[in-house]
Amino acid sequence: MLKVISALVLLAQALFPTASPGVDRLDAAARAGGNRKAMAVSIGRALFSTQWPAQVLNVYADGFNGHDVAGLRVSGVHFHASLTRAGFTGEVLTLAQRSFAAAPIDEVDIWASVPLRVGKDVVVAGDIAKPTSRTVFSVSVIRGESAASLQRRLRQGDGVYWDQEWARSALK
Repeated sequence: MLKVISALVLLAQALFPTASPGVDRLDAAARAGGNRKAMAVSIGRALFSTQWPAQVLNVYADGFNGHDVAGLRVSGVHFHASLTRAGFTGEVLTLAQRSFAAAPIDEVDIWASVPLRVGKDVVVAGDIAKPTSRTVFSVSVIRGESAASLQRRLRQGDGVYWDQEWARSALK
């Protein structure tokens, strides 16, 4: 059993290497948002200590009506390592698990986005703003959902949004 655990730890370190010291604290504060910012920072510290293949860009935490929900925005481009669909879903699963371990949230929403080309005269803020990115993947995970259930949903696309063109081209 100890050999199996050791092998899993080594595999996790190979797939998700540790980030440089201090990155977790600096990035967590700089990339946190929402009306529960302290909670977002806690989640960010747990996530930014790892260099993910698909970079976590922002962590949001919002509370309403006694419920706390986290949001993780992940980059859908410029991966730190080559990613397959299975590798991406493995990262999503691990992100959800670490988020639940880091804070007493009821739900975590994870989405990947890609930037859109924005012309020089396009308004990007205010009431007539044009979008600057588009969502290519999205999933919501409720606390208590088992890893096996989430893996099955990710594999089958149950309650998951996949932009199929992005998945085919970005995930080799």
